[in-house]
Amino acid sequence: MATAQEKATPNNLSNNPTASNSSAVPSSWAHPTADPFRNRPSVSALVSAVDSFPDPPPKTTSTTKGIPVMMRVQTCHPLDPLSAAEISVAVATVRAAGATPEVRDSMRFVEVVLVEPAKQVVALADAYFFPPFQPSLLPRTKGGPVIPSKLPPRRARLVVYNKRSNETSVWIVELREVHAATRGGHHRGKVISSKVVPNVQPPMDAVEYAECEAVVKDFPAFREAMKRRGIEDMDLVMVDAWCVGYHRETDAPSRRLAKPLIFCRTESDCPMENGYARPVEGINILVDMQHMEILEFEDRKLIPLPPADPLRNYTSGETRGGVDRSDVKPLQIIQPEGPSFRVNGHFIQWQKWNFRIGFTPREGLVIYSVAYIDGSRGRRPVAHRLSFVEMVVPYGDPNDPHYRKNAFDAGEDGLGKNAHSLKKGCDCLGYIKYFDAHFTNFNGGVETIENCVCLHEEDHGILWKHQDWRTGLAEVRRSRRLTVSFICTVANYEYGFFWHFYQDGKIEAEVKLTGILSLGALQPGETRKYGTTIAPGLYAPVHQHFFVARMDMAVDCKPGEAFNQVVEVDVIVEEPGKNNVHNNAFYAEERLLKSELEAMRDCNPLSARHWIVRNTRTVNRTGQLTGYKLVPGSNCLPLAGSEAKFLRRAAFLKHNLWVTPYVPEEMHPGGEFPNQNPRVGEGLATWVQQNRSLEEADIVLWYVFGVTHIPRLEDWPVMPVERIGFLLMPHGFFNCSPAVDVPPSASDLDDKDNGMSAKPIQNGVIAKL
Repeated sequence: MATAQEKATPNNLSNNPTASNSSAVPSSWAHPTADPFRNRPSVSALVSAVDSFPDPPPKTTSTTKGIPVMMRVQTCHPLDPLSAAEISVAVATVRAAGATPEVRDSMRFVEVVLVEPAKQVVALADAYFFPPFQPSLLPRTKGGPVIPSKLPPRRARLVVYNKRSNETSVWIVELREVHAATRGGHHRGKVISSKVVPNVQPPMDAVEYAECEAVVKDFPAFREAMKRRGIEDMDLVMVDAWCVGYHRETDAPSRRLAKPLIFCRTESDCPMENGYARPVEGINILVDMQHMEILEFEDRKLIPLPPADPLRNYTSGETRGGVDRSDVKPLQIIQPEGPSFRVNGHFIQWQKWNFRIGFTPREGLVIYSVAYIDGSRGRRPVAHRLSFVEMVVPYGDPNDPHYRKNAFDAGEDGLGKNAHSLKKGCDCLGYIKYFDAHFTNFNGGVETIENCVCLHEEDHGILWKHQDWRTGLAEVRRSRRLTVSFICTVANYEYGFFWHFYQDGKIEAEVKLTGILSLGALQPGETRKYGTTIAPGLYAPVHQHFFVARMDMAVDCKPGEAFNQVVEVDVIVEEPGKNNVHNNAFYAEERLLKSELEAMRDCNPLSARHWIVRNTRTVNRTGQLTGYKLVPGSNCLPLAGSEAKFLRRAAFLKHNLWVTPYVPEEMHPGGEFPNQNPRVGEGLATWVQQNRSLEEADIVLWYVFGVTHIPRLEDWPVMPVERIGFLLMPHGFFNCSPAVDVPPSASDLDDKDNGMSAKPIQNGVIAKL
């Protein structure tokens, strides 16, 4: 991901020819593999480790609160996403490390992502290397710490698929090292480690999808089967190469497999035609994605193609025989004085919030180092890392091919790699700051999604209001929120992922679901109870969408502190008796979740159940522990039997809430490689079996939320946006409402017209900072 400033200014990190010998890089700079608290290095140890690296003389000397600070200009924060140059260096380094030309030529690059450093390294960077300097992040030491002159080298983690051997390997590359062993010695990267991961298949890539479509279309038996259905023009055919999942032993990852779904457009000269309106059923295809060969083909049943529905398309009204609405007047959003937020690289400041923006090919948007500036109490951390780490879409039709449609859209495809460019300005309105995203393609080249992440402010109605009925005087505050978002397309569906920050201390996570339904074909006169008939010969199967938000919390915790716990709160109706003589009494009952197995919990709207992450060492003015609470929105659990095949890969769907102590390697709830994964319960469901203590820990919340979609006729041809999500709300965190400080907004209404007409508004501006 790159900002506009970075595009204009060369990246000093990747262009600086200076070499430094860092072969003795301490493992503490990267995430430890053991208990992160038992072996956590001290700040003094980190300082000593950094100073052990030779470096040119420091460029500047400054003093912060009497502490001598020796710093040089820093170009990349430790949490900044990898730049295009860094990705190129990482790829070239790994490719050059191949033992033979055949091995190098067979390398396919699935993912290149930043190795996120230990939390203490991030704290050191934020304290003394990147503005706004925050020395309070580090614990005080007698005499004050000696601040190092530089930060440790950045590292990249690469997932590489060998197309020749069908092996998956993981590589760690240091990016600021000139290593003579690389060809030519100019790649400026050093391989720190590499290992082959047995018995897995990495995510599929767009290059493979395109190759799979071409192979299927060129297969003689397939062309003959399509001719039986009246289709001879292969340009009309759409082949969506869905991952095979794991439903039988032959789906094991010893082969790289896909089970394509077939659709067919009706017009070759209409690029925006909705081809998903005509599913092709009755054809079974199994594709070897390693060799791009058809392993199985069977034309099982001749099901006629659904007739061309005049309402199938989603373009303007004229193209589908209708008329677009003409009575909608322009609605413009302007900010003539610019936005209220400030951006420095990937560091965002707005109102009293500050945080960093990151991006990965798998998760997409990542929010780091979330904190609230609270008057005399200063910077108060809320969370270290927020992201959506997985999503699963199981379908409820037991018929072929729909029972196989159990997509892991993050783990099998990658939400970030399927993100949109938002440069047209239709997805966000107002004064916009865009961020680009960089990632590797399958062949090792670097691709850029311009304007991938959108940052902007939104009016959000009334924040609070009160009118004194005696005096008639009223106080009103409008709510404004800061929104960070990206949108991706996975086959037929679109998903928008949003993090909203509010002036009263709330954080809202929201997913917007839209796009096109994945459909099935029907025989004439046939209906199915597992879906909704939406057009002649066409039905939409019932299905569910599940999302997993991973929240590495840090409520009032400095880096290195582990002072959080989780409390479950239920509202209890008091039993009739002397304490409830009027039968109206109820109260909130708290329960400390002491261990991982105890913290496997489900939503309960009947008791208004929610969960609070509390700091065990910090109290508010009433003596209560400070906290942030997770408030569920609408939610559901899988509507499947306990032996459902997709649940062996997605055991994390069995509960709405999981809680674990922070371990860096525990990132993916279904395991890193869910594609064709035969291992039952890998990931989150396995980790919690350790039943680690949560009474005072570095807490990670895993919140699983979903929606059950029973399609309507009105969901065709487009599915209007459906919103689901949850809230993180302060609970005893502040001594009073932060909304008190929000100033009144000036009215734009003309009093002469009794508020019925608005003052003239200038033309809207959608700008890129």
